[in-house]
Amino acid sequence: MAHHSSAKKRIRQTAKRRLRNRYYKKTARTAIKNLRDLTEKKEAEAFLPKVVSMIDRLAKTNQFHKNKASNLKSKLTKHVANL
Repeated sequence: MAHHSSAKKRIRQTAKRRLRNRYYKKTARTAIKNLRDLTEKKEAEAFLPKVVSMIDRLAKTNQFHKNKASNLKSKLTKHVANL
């Protein structure tokens, strides 16, 4: 167990940040899955920018590697284009 007040604070901050990161990452994964499940081209085209924005935000904070984010965006754009 931590004895210094700074270590205790760091533990609290880490726990909060972890929950926040899990929420954003899970939300993005669900949005990606929902986009892949769409069959209407209009709906998919409207939803794609929101998903791309989520992916970019995760890549900015290194929750997704920048190359993974790039690959995801590319594949999702291709998917929407081929509907």
